[in-house]
Amino acid sequence: MEVPGSSKKMIATQAEMVEARVPLAYRDQCAHLLIPLNKCRQSEFYLPWKCEGERHSYEKCEYELVMERMLQMQKIREQEEAKSKQLQKQGTNAIPLIPKTANA
Repeated sequence: MEVPGSSKKMIATQAEMVEARVPLAYRDQCAHLLIPLNKCRQSEFYLPWKCEGERHSYEKCEYELVMERMLQMQKIREQEEAKSKQLQKQGTNAIPLIPKTANA
């Protein structure tokens, strides 16, 4: 399953995420890494040093998603800025927002 606007594909299926009881907020392109991390956490009684490899791979995946979204937002802002500059250039012959008085 592909997610629009993202280069990463969904690997975990909805059925797998439901079975693993992944909360809705965490069902993104990194859910396939969260499932084994949560299983490791439960089996190791949530000791933080036991599941470092799984946690690192999951956090790296989430970081890459955030960076990808930031780059997309930057491109959108640059496009909007270019459009507004183009409209400002075209707007020099447009009707001014503040009308000139008759005596001026």
